[in-house]
Amino acid sequence: MHNPPPTLTENELYAAIGQAGIARLVAAFYRQIPNDDLLGPMYPPQDLPGAEERLRLFLMFRFGGPQDYLQRRGHPQLRMRHAPFTINQQARDRWMTLMNQAIEECQFPDPVPQVLRNFLGHVATFLINQA
Repeated sequence: MHNPPPTLTENELYAAIGQAGIARLVAAFYRQIPNDDLLGPMYPPQDLPGAEERLRLFLMFRFGGPQDYLQRRGHPQLRMRHAPFTINQQARDRWMTLMNQAIEECQFPDPVPQVLRNFLGHVATFLINQA
């Protein structure tokens, strides 16, 4: 008999994979950015470490971990913070492709990958600001 994987909420992700798991995910994602023809130009090379840190802190905060992001940056205001970038369906889909590759690389136990994909997919779609 096949048992379904245990349920996991977004707020429990930090407890499931910890700071190290989130750091591995974000590092695996950002390793792909410099060589990506679509997303690479959106990330100034001198700011890649800063972008990686901001995403890492945001995900730790959002997934039930330390509140460092809020203390350093305040409310996420994701749409405002991403407004300077042209984010269309193609950019959103590429971002998710790279993130999915990062999730696969990390080999998290079930149901972590699906919870990550669901959350990140919704946020990526929310940030589309160009037709």
